[in-house]
Amino acid sequence: MTTLHVTGGTPLRGEVHVRGAKNFVSKAMVASLLGETTSTLRDVPDISDVQIVRGLLELHGVRVENGVDGQLRMDPSHVETARVADIDAHAGASRIPVLLCGPLVHRLGRAFIPDLGGCRIGDRPINYHLDVLRQFGASVEKLPSGIEISAARRLRGTKLDLPYPSVGTTEQVLLTAVRAEGITELRGAAVEPEILDLIAVLQKMGAIISVDTDRVIRIEGVETLAGYEHRALPDRIEAASWGAAALATGGDVYVRGAAQEDMMTFLNVFRKIGGAFDIDDEGIRFFHPGLPLRSIALETDVHPGFMTDWQQPIVVALTQAEGLSIVHETVYENRLGFTHALRRMGATIQTYRECLGSTPCRFGAMDFRHSAAISGPTPLRAAEIEVPDLRGGFSHLIAALAATGTSVVHGVELIDRGYEHFGDKLAGLGAKVEREEREEPEKLVVV
Repeated sequence: MTTLHVTGGTPLRGEVHVRGAKNFVSKAMVASLLGETTSTLRDVPDISDVQIVRGLLELHGVRVENGVDGQLRMDPSHVETARVADIDAHAGASRIPVLLCGPLVHRLGRAFIPDLGGCRIGDRPINYHLDVLRQFGASVEKLPSGIEISAARRLRGTKLDLPYPSVGTTEQVLLTAVRAEGITELRGAAVEPEILDLIAVLQKMGAIISVDTDRVIRIEGVETLAGYEHRALPDRIEAASWGAAALATGGDVYVRGAAQEDMMTFLNVFRKIGGAFDIDDEGIRFFHPGLPLRSIALETDVHPGFMTDWQQPIVVALTQAEGLSIVHETVYENRLGFTHALRRMGATIQTYRECLGSTPCRFGAMDFRHSAAISGPTPLRAAEIEVPDLRGGFSHLIAALAATGTSVVHGVELIDRGYEHFGDKLAGLGAKVEREEREEPEKLVVV
């Protein structure tokens, strides 16, 4: 258990550096399993999700070596079956193991998935993944310890139509289809920048993939793939998080590594609220220009819409805007749960089951509080907070930085999953933070 003591009231000022996108790097690491030769991935962040994927690869015989400045070399020439207990113990709450299934079935004929966890932001079942693998010809068997996927022969290409453009399912299809026999056609695919970067990696390995303008991806399977060399695209979620932190605290933060082309929707919203930014070839400077912030109506959506992962940090900034802001979350049904802590800190936020956006979404007929009305500006005060999930946790940090007094934030190890050395970065921006590590008590074993 890791706790952070955050004394707020100081505007963040200075520079931070963002590296490769968490939501891409882990999938590119998994893709190395598909190759016959060594892959090299550059600009890899030092985050716990990367360590989990690295451990899973090593359990399956992949040799992983660190290079300079965030470089990873992955040699899959001796892929082997891992012990079930080791996979279960190492994976923990990560959902990454489900994406290893297609590549492992290609390489070994079988794969195993332990019970999967993940952030508590909504129902993210793995049934899409299992259905996809079945359609490729894999056998799926549920065991007391998890799920085993196997195939007696080479997987076969198929036609799939997603009811919703799921990022995880699109990744599963790509990682499975590239070495399946025949052609795979995926309709309703996700086309986020991280997906397109994964496609670029697979193409470097020898895959044949086309992306149409109507969310249709076609993959022509090949028998073998080689390794790749690739630099990860920058993390647009972390970059936006630092931008929102600068705005909420009245600060000025230069995010080195941030790229405009994948953040245009965020930048438009940032400007509408009243934030300012400067863009150069090396990054983006986000700052509060000193004028009152403005309320807005905001709706999350799949790419190229406003990203759901941007919603939580921007909501914190909206607590400091004048008037009534409306936020309609359409991607994850429970992503507004983090606002409970903001209300305890003094924010005026009401959540609703109804769709408050321009059009009804798939959660409109369900019992989920997926819309919010935020009245501001409201002074925030320190509180004791339990981190609920990765993005909500960082958003709570932003609120603590903007609040008066010292907040105690528990469970910040969840934030380590996606924000590289965030405590050091906060300190470098002038924030008053103190990290406290506590070991969990040993469990009593009765024999």
